[in-house]
Order: sequence, then C-alpha cells, then structure tokens
Amino acid sequence: MTETRLARDAKVVAVDARRRWEEAMREAKLRDAEFTTISGAPLKAVYTPDDVDLDYERDLGYPGQHPFTRGVHPSMYRGRLWTMRQFAGFGTSAQTNERFKFLLDHGQTGLSVAFDFPTLMGHDSDEPISEGEVGQVGVAISSLADMETLMDGIPMGKVSTSMTINGPAPIMLAFYIACGENQGVDPKDLRGTVQNDILKEYQAQHAWLVPAEPALRMIDDVMLYCAEHVPQWNTISISGYHIREAGSTAAQELAFTLANGFEYVRRGIAAGMDVDIFARRLSFFFDAHVDFFEEICKFRAARRIWARHMKEEFGAKDPRSCMIRFHTQTAGVSLTAQQPENNIVRTTIEALAGVLGGTQSLHTNSMDETLSLPTEKAVKIALRTQQILAEETEVANVADPLAGSYFIEAQTKRLEDDAESYFAEIEKRGGVVACTEAGYIQREIHRAAVAYQRAVEAGTKRVVGVNCFVEELDAKPEIDIHRIDPEVEKEQHERLAALRKRRDPKAAQRELDDVREACRSGGNLLERFVAAAHAYCTLGEIAGVLREEFGEYREPQIL
Repeated sequence: MTETRLARDAKVVAVDARRRWEEAMREAKLRDAEFTTISGAPLKAVYTPDDVDLDYERDLGYPGQHPFTRGVHPSMYRGRLWTMRQFAGFGTSAQTNERFKFLLDHGQTGLSVAFDFPTLMGHDSDEPISEGEVGQVGVAISSLADMETLMDGIPMGKVSTSMTINGPAPIMLAFYIACGENQGVDPKDLRGTVQNDILKEYQAQHAWLVPAEPALRMIDDVMLYCAEHVPQWNTISISGYHIREAGSTAAQELAFTLANGFEYVRRGIAAGMDVDIFARRLSFFFDAHVDFFEEICKFRAARRIWARHMKEEFGAKDPRSCMIRFHTQTAGVSLTAQQPENNIVRTTIEALAGVLGGTQSLHTNSMDETLSLPTEKAVKIALRTQQILAEETEVANVADPLAGSYFIEAQTKRLEDDAESYFAEIEKRGGVVACTEAGYIQREIHRAAVAYQRAVEAGTKRVVGVNCFVEELDAKPEIDIHRIDPEVEKEQHERLAALRKRRDPKAAQRELDDVREACRSGGNLLERFVAAAHAYCTLGEIAGVLREEFGEYREPQIL
C-alpha cells in the first residue's frame, strides 16, 4: 500500500524525537505502566505510527462501506441525526402513556419502554410473586388491554418503539402487534425493536422464563414470523448493555455481545432462513461508559468485527447484513447517589462518546436514577443533553472524526484482538450456550466487577463524590425524588379482574390450548401469541403454559 506523506514525515523525525521524549519522561519519573483504562488495559503516554498496523482499505474504508468501521451510513449524521429514544416506564400504562406524550412533545423522536419486574419475569400484576413490585421500576403490562392504554393516542404506524424485555419478549411483541392491528395499523407498517436477547439474560441480567433451547426456538419463531408479517421490525437487539452494567470490561462487553449475535445468526441459518433476509433486522444495544476514548474505540471495533464475520464466516452478500446498527445508553453503573448533579456531566461525556462512535440511537440517563425513577425535570435535562450535542456542538457534521489518530486506531485494534481471543476461548469450550450453561461467561464478568469495586474501595480508581472530593452532605442529597403511588398495585389488580370478567373465557382458553399444542408440535409460537393476545389472554397465563411445557431455567453455581 502506498505510504502516506504523514507516515513518511513521522518516520523522518521519529528516532531523535523519541529519544528526547523518553529522556523527558525519565526525568518526570512517569512510567507507561502506571496508567490504564477503566477496564484495566495499559495505556502508553503517547502513541506513534509504530503502534498502528493499519491498512486503510481493509480496516477503515469510507463510512457506509465495508468494513463499516467509520459508520454504517455514507454521510452519517449529516443525512439524519441519531434517534433520541429516552427509556421510560413506571406505574400504570396510563401514567406511562402521559410520560411518552411529554417526551414526544419535547422533541424525542422514538419511544423506549421500560417494564416492571413482574412483567420482565412473565408474571401478571396480581400474582402473589408480584406483590410490592408492580409499576416500581417500569410500567406494568399484563395484557393487550394494558398495551392499548400504553399506546393510546400514539400513532403506532409512525412512531418507532423499542421494548426492553427478553424472556417474555415474544409475548410482549404479540401484544404490540395486536394493539397496532386494533388501531388499524398493518403490521407491515410497525417499526421498532424488541430486545429479545435471552443469552445475555442467563449471563448477566437474570430475567428468563424457560431454559435456553426452547427460548432460542422462540427467537427463531419471532425472526420467521416478522420476516413475513412485520418486516420493518428489528427482531433482536443483542445487548451488551446489561453485560457491562453487571461489571464487565469494555472488551468483555464487546466479545460476549458479538459472540451471542453470532450464535443467533447460526440458529437462524440452521432454521432454514436466508442470512441476507433476517440478519439485516438484527440490531445491537451497547453501554457508553465514562472512559471516553475506550468507548469510541469499542463501537468502531464492533462494526469491523461484525462485518468481517458476517461476510467471511456466514457468507452474507447484502451489505445491510454486515452492518452493525446499534442503540446506545449511557452507563447507569457510572452514576452515583452522592452529588447526583455530577451525573449530568458523566452522562454528557458518555453521550458524546456514543455520538463520536457512530450510534444510530441514544438514551441519556437522568441524574437521579440511582435514587429513584427519574422526575420530569431530570428527564428533560437528559433529553436536552442530546439536543445540545446535536444542535450546538457541530460534532454531527463529520463522520468518524477521530479516525487516523494513532491512539484511536491502536485502541480499536486492541479491543478487536481482545474480542477475537474471547471468541477462540468460547469456541474451544463448546460455544456460547455451553459456556453460559457452565458459568464461564458469568465468572469472567464477576471477576471484572470485583476487580473494579476493589479499585474503587482502595482509592486507585477515583470517583468524584464517592472516594474523592467528598462533602458532608453527600449522604443526603437534596433532590426531588419520584415515588410510585402504592395505589398503582391495587389499580392493576382491579384492571385484571375486570378484564377476566369481560373477556370470552372459552375463546381465551381455546387460544391457550393452541399455544400448548404449538409448544409440542413445533408450530410458530409468535403466531399463537398474537391470537392469544386478541383473546385477551394475560401475560402470566401464556407464560404459565410455556413454563409447564418447557420447564424453568436454573442457573449454574458461580464460584
């Protein structure tokens, strides 16, 4: 490859300049080994051409072209800004509907639904196990009736909706499809994403219904059904966010997320689907942590790795199958209860990393989320953070503006190499499912989390307001807290009782029986879930059939 003038000039001055720099560093008594990324990777004090083995065509190219390191669209944000998709959900579906309309009125461009714990675990609000948790950390959705209230007055054919749910994801998607149909919206016009990433639940977040194999079968059913009936829907949002929030390093987040994605691709191909049909509807969900440059490099490495494997390993021919399109959320785990206003600064830095890393949509956390569900004021500040980045900073005007930096390219390659090492280890151990069932991935995350926490407690990792620059009043931050009315649970119980009274009980039971039969016969379960939704079968009733037929997952002991 032709050597650039910059590289030639750098070599001319390199020998003498490096000698003088090394002498200055020795005099200052600074050593490279003293500094690391948040993840613990060593950082040199300066990077030079010697640190970069870069072939422009192979490793970078242009935005919108393979290997997509520089972005998935030719003009990136010049053509279209990232979607500002603030995560929201609390209390009843009526209360969350009001919050959605508030966000849309203030410039949000997509919806993102947070569900409460009973819903995430596939339980109705009136089940004994749900007591005390209804509506507390997200919205309670137990039936199509709740979904209809949630989306009341919101044009489902025009608004893109993301739903962060996994174990019961096919059931919740069925509620959404049925709700759209009742609004008069053709499923082919529905746009959005359902997370539906069950592997990372076993690895990090722990919200599941059934063991891995039947859960993976349901994911295949979702991909098959949506390819025909809901073609604009992203059927899986393969999530590194929860892996990172559980304590992983950036390299582990990158590696385990992409390894999970490769497993879903293998399963789709094995189910008889054309990789160039279903792979382009896969999307990803990454964390943006506070280590600014490492996060940018992580996003760039993710695109390059995915493009290479999709083309070379899975034979994808459509460029859209090789594009890793992803949503980013700023790091919840980086926020502190002490001096919560500082979280606005942390979130801004993380959001900027997501933008410079080329995300397609972004959620900015609110400053008060370590204390409660966010208040409207905190949510508005979080949304305005994105709008200021988009409208005032000019960072959206150039695609991948940090490309070519010796440091950026070296760190991108380092993360890529670390991920490939994990892929090889996972393969040696029998693949992602085997590694998850044996607890290997969970142990790796656990070790990283413990190492980080020990560094914070020892003071070697400094966190403002926690172990440095601490103030006496930090234990009692003066900030408004959003509280959930205890009446929410009672209201949900009453809604469910009324629903069961007014629906056709024979039709509901018939659809539940059809779900059971599809479990046994291998029929498409999403198709049956949509029919059951229209009969107003509840989430808990449908999930109950799945548990009876497939059993319940028991996680391995992690030592």
